[in-house]
Amino acid sequence: MGLGGQKKPLYRKVNTRTHGVRHGDGGKAKWDRHTKPEKNRDYLGGSMHSHHQHGLDYTPLFRFLISRVGKPWTDVHKEAIARLDKPDPIFWVVAEHETDEQAYVRTGESSYFSGLFVDKDGLLAKVDPTMDETTLTPFCSCCTHTFNGKPFVKPFQC
Repeated sequence: MGLGGQKKPLYRKVNTRTHGVRHGDGGKAKWDRHTKPEKNRDYLGGSMHSHHQHGLDYTPLFRFLISRVGKPWTDVHKEAIARLDKPDPIFWVVAEHETDEQAYVRTGESSYFSGLFVDKDGLLAKVDPTMDETTLTPFCSCCTHTFNGKPFVKPFQC
């Protein structure tokens, strides 16, 4: 539990100041900012701040959702919303429509989580309950690939 009896948030801040970390467009706007406008150019300048919010990791949310498979979606959703800064990341792994369902979802460079959906009984469920860390194969040898937080069992194959 967090301070004051509240549960911990389902996201965490990550280091974005590390040397060599790049985000967004790589600073392209700084080269356009003070140039003379062309006659037919629609660029109006605008904010240098993009719509991306860097530095947040939603792995705790994804693990929370996986741990709630089989529970009523309304209860799971209510608790998740209360512990998040915004609701959008929930639907990165939980399909809102049947056409959005995926067996697994890539959430990072080499991190994968089970795709989830709400079944006809209103319970949170895995799209493919047979899939686990033993069924997927890494696509490179340099990274540690994980599925629902567990390292892949199969080795990389050329």
